Amino acid sequence: MMDSKRLELVRSALRQAGVDGFVLPVTDEFQGEYSAACARRVTWLTGFDGSAGCAAVTMDKAALFVDGRYTLQAAQEVDGALYEIYNSAEKTPVRWLTEIITSKGVIGYDPLLHTPLQIEQWEEALAAREIGLSALMPNPVDTVWENRPPMPQEKVSVHRLEHAGKEHGEKRLEMAAKLAGKEQDAFLVTQPDALCWLLNIRGGDIPYNPLPLCYGLLFADAHVELFIDDAKLDSAVREHLGKEVDIAPFETIEERLALLGEEKACVGLDAKWCPVRFMHVLEQAGADISLADNPITLAKALKNPTEIEGMRRAHIIDGVAVTRFLCWFDTQEGEITELQVAERLERFRAMSAEYRGASFATIAGSGAHGAIVHYRADEASNRAIAQGEILLLDSGGQYPFGTTDITRTVARGTIASAEFRDRFTRVLKGHIALAQAQFPEGTSGGQLDILARQPLWDEGLDYDHGTGHGVGCFLCVHEGPQRISKRGGDVALKPGMILSNEPGYYKTGDYGIRIENLVLVVERETVEGKRFLGFNTLTLAPIDTRLIEPKLLGDHERAWLNHYHRRVLEALTPSLDDFEREWLAERCAGI
Repeated sequence: MMDSKRLELVRSALRQAGVDGFVLPVTDEFQGEYSAACARRVTWLTGFDGSAGCAAVTMDKAALFVDGRYTLQAAQEVDGALYEIYNSAEKTPVRWLTEIITSKGVIGYDPLLHTPLQIEQWEEALAAREIGLSALMPNPVDTVWENRPPMPQEKVSVHRLEHAGKEHGEKRLEMAAKLAGKEQDAFLVTQPDALCWLLNIRGGDIPYNPLPLCYGLLFADAHVELFIDDAKLDSAVREHLGKEVDIAPFETIEERLALLGEEKACVGLDAKWCPVRFMHVLEQAGADISLADNPITLAKALKNPTEIEGMRRAHIIDGVAVTRFLCWFDTQEGEITELQVAERLERFRAMSAEYRGASFATIAGSGAHGAIVHYRADEASNRAIAQGEILLLDSGGQYPFGTTDITRTVARGTIASAEFRDRFTRVLKGHIALAQAQFPEGTSGGQLDILARQPLWDEGLDYDHGTGHGVGCFLCVHEGPQRISKRGGDVALKPGMILSNEPGYYKTGDYGIRIENLVLVVERETVEGKRFLGFNTLTLAPIDTRLIEPKLLGDHERAWLNHYHRRVLEALTPSLDDFEREWLAERCAGI
């Protein structure tokens, strides 16, 4: 079906619903970055296949709003004759709608796809124009989407104690104590990764993320009600969960919330993540709602010693695979395409029996494609990588004990451009500055972001994405609450958190540069009674020193890079063959 036909079908559904417009986010009913095929509504409607964004439709206009990572991608995937495309940092859906919808108009939204915080902000912004919001169920897109895929039904598995480091009974008691301290009878958990961490389970419903689609209620007495399709649980999982975890049909979540309301229970929920629909159900039933951060979010981010050791192990295994790929890429004389790059890297990772699949779709962007921050090659866009061209390769793997995410920028052949070498070195300088940072306890990622950008800012350059995101342990490759960004990132960094360190530079139509390692927040020293923290780099793979402009590096930066490469050589050499060892030794030679 043509995109124009789909747009008209949605407009017809909106007329029947009696609204003047509709907002449709990329996120699913779990507020996830990645979603099942049945929840890819924006992709079905517009063609945009990114992991963040929002579409808005009125009776005569339509628009798509994406952040800086996706502006180039959206322009390629979406019909500009049907949709206006905006960088959401420059124009938001609300601002656009207030310019289109007249006073007294009504905008529809799916209450399962928006959070209470989002709706509160939208209501405030629209009130000045006397524009109302109307919750629509079912979603108008769902009513016209023919052959919509069904909900996934992948089996749940046990995340073994040897990888989790703590029994789920102990976790439940610790989290329940947080509820008791706030006099909450129960907390509504709507993020599957939080439930996976809490109950030491994993699933396969979501691409790249080992998650089952589910909701849960954690009670102050530490028992849990898990709302999930019963067919996903086998006897081993049921035995693992035990008697303190009750299983309820997925579709009964609203009925259970209504009962809690009738009991006048105090129910906690996170206004940043919970679907606003569930808050409405609780309110209408008479519950005492307590808005609070999900206590699991921070606990999950603070990796225990077993998880940290697992992440280190995952990065050695993954580093071997990435290094084998880089050696192969550097020594091939025949044609290499972007799709071949992704396929070959996957093949090297799959050589490990511990590999459980990619942690996200591999980004293999050569030449101008490298400037598309989240580019993904397909049969239509696939191109050969010419001699002298740049390849930006961002990829990651899932292992039972850890998750990886690494970006390397490499060249095919010799790069003579002084401009490129300058930009690459400035990105590297920013990466090193952040990796070497020592900061007092209580410092947030937002306060550190400038360290990675300053070498680029010195030349009037920048990049339009965050510098670092949290990473889960055999969970989501992007997790909170920690991050490093000039747009937020106000959560204090704590020992045990793992983040990415990934400054970049992108020249539209020419090339892209990004250097990414994962780092672990660790204690450094206490100075005059003040505890200081820093980062230990987990990722192990060579950085291409042939692309550096040496005169731009200071002595401390050279020392960091040489020390890093000695670590890479020591950790990876035992798992490589003779040819690969020789190649790696050359790439890790001191500068």
